[in-house]
Amino acid sequence: QVQLVESGGGLVQAGGSLRLSCAASGRTFSSYAMGWFRQAPGKERTFVAAHRWSSGRTYYADSVKGRFTISRDAAKNTVYLQMDSLKPNDTAVYYCAAAPQTIVGISRGQLYHYWGQGTQVTVSS
Repeated sequence: QVQLVESGGGLVQAGGSLRLSCAASGRTFSSYAMGWFRQAPGKERTFVAAHRWSSGRTYYADSVKGRFTISRDAAKNTVYLQMDSLKPNDTAVYYCAAAPQTIVGISRGQLYHYWGQGTQVTVSS
């Protein structure tokens, strides 16, 4: 079992930055690939970014490439999402999630086993 708790959301103006954190507890943190997803009001949940611990490889949705950075701190059992150059359409509830390291299709939310409660990010124009 893995417990995930997100923090760091808030209100920011367009062009600003936020850093989201996701603290993990339970089973060995390095056993999982970690992902960030988001859900805007009235829309489906979509993939944002992911990190595969076994290879160190990172993955990003096209909409956030060059603006968002995912990273992990194994000592703190925490994964981060640094969000720069934020836009109003980045407004959403952001969720972190954990999936088996061997996951195929790392952007597919239905393959993730554990989810946090979400943190609201609002970007004003």
